[in-house]
Amino acid sequence: MQTETIPERGASLSFRKTMTVAEQAMFTGISGNLAPLHVDAAAARAAGFPNMLSFELAVLSLATSALNRLAGPAWRIGALDMRFDAPVAVGSTIEASATVTEADPQAIRFDVTCTLDGGARAIRGHATMVPLVASAALV
Repeated sequence: MQTETIPERGASLSFRKTMTVAEQAMFTGISGNLAPLHVDAAAARAAGFPNMLSFELAVLSLATSALNRLAGPAWRIGALDMRFDAPVAVGSTIEASATVTEADPQAIRFDVTCTLDGGARAIRGHATMVPLVASAALV
C-alpha cells in the first residue's frame, strides 16, 4: 500500500502554534479531563501558573502535524515514547519538531521535541510511524 517516497534520515519539519483557550475547551470536551489546573484559571494562578495549563497530549498533538507531513498520508502513529519536561500555559506558543532518525518500508522513526518560545523544552521523545493498513478492528 505504501507508494510514496520514504523520507531520508535527517529530514526535519517544525510546526508552530499558540495554545488557545478555545482549543483548551474543545480538548476538555474530547478528553473529559476536568483537572482543575487545566480547566480553572483561578486554580492555576493559585498554584503559581500564569494561566490554565494546556493538556500535555494537546501540546504533543502539534507534533503530529510534523510527523504526518514528513511521512505522508500512507502512514500512522505506531508508537510514542515521550517525556513531559515542563508544563505549558494556555496562551503559550509551541514549536513542535520532528526529525527522521531511521526509515524503511516497515517504519519511520523520529526524534520529537516541543519547545516553548524562549527555548525551554516542554516535551521530548521518539515516535514511530508505521504503514497505514486496513485493520480487522475497524470493520
